[in-house]
Amino acid sequence: MLQFSANLSLLFTELPLIERFRAAKEQGFNAVEIQFPYELSAEAIRTELEIQQLKLVLFNVDADDLLQGGEGLAAVPEKQAQFNQALNKTLQYAKILQPEAINILAGCCFDTARLIDYQQTFTTNLRAALQVFSPMGIKTVFEAINIHDMPHFIISSSQQMLSTLAEINHPDLYMQYDIYHAVKMGENPVHFIPEQAHKIGHIQFADCPNRHEPGTGAIDFSDLFSTIQHANYSGWVGAEYKPLYSTESSLDWLIKHTPTSK
Repeated sequence: MLQFSANLSLLFTELPLIERFRAAKEQGFNAVEIQFPYELSAEAIRTELEIQQLKLVLFNVDADDLLQGGEGLAAVPEKQAQFNQALNKTLQYAKILQPEAINILAGCCFDTARLIDYQQTFTTNLRAALQVFSPMGIKTVFEAINIHDMPHFIISSSQQMLSTLAEINHPDLYMQYDIYHAVKMGENPVHFIPEQAHKIGHIQFADCPNRHEPGTGAIDFSDLFSTIQHANYSGWVGAEYKPLYSTESSLDWLIKHTPTSK
């Protein structure tokens, strides 16, 4: 049976973040993930996780202005000191929350003449993250973002992720494989996941093309979930989609694929 986690940055947004933990548990989730948890203290999150008997499996290092249309943080050479500060803050949260993985968003490069510098900065920062999180037993993951939603994102394909893995060659560095972004780039997750499952540290999904819940787009989720279940992958599968209406009304897929979810 697949292990599903609820991404609290996109699901249950009808509620304040601190109340989304309870909502996720009530709908049948046993784990959650958060893109950026830093609006709450780590202690407040831990308390809520304990009350709801939930596991926090993943969160991101801060990405600065990325979601507001900027270049982000992890690949910008001039922001090295700021990245180091963000990494240290993530470490403090990780000590308290003990996630399974920490995601580092590569970010964008708006000046193509500097792309190599940005790529080198990103790999340097991935290595720094590995030095921080590996001794704690926490995986470091990174993901590809499609060029239609973020045209200048420096890692946009699964092949680029594989190349980065090969370059760094560290046993605790994995791909965060996002189904929506992969399909948006014309890739086929049903082929990729069985071949590369051992290199995937976390999976996320949304339907394509509009990033809503399963059943609103072109992806065959019965086939997809079956593929993941039979692949050499034992991690969490994160629901990271934008509900077309309310979160609760979007969860037919969860009821179907985990009959005891509620």
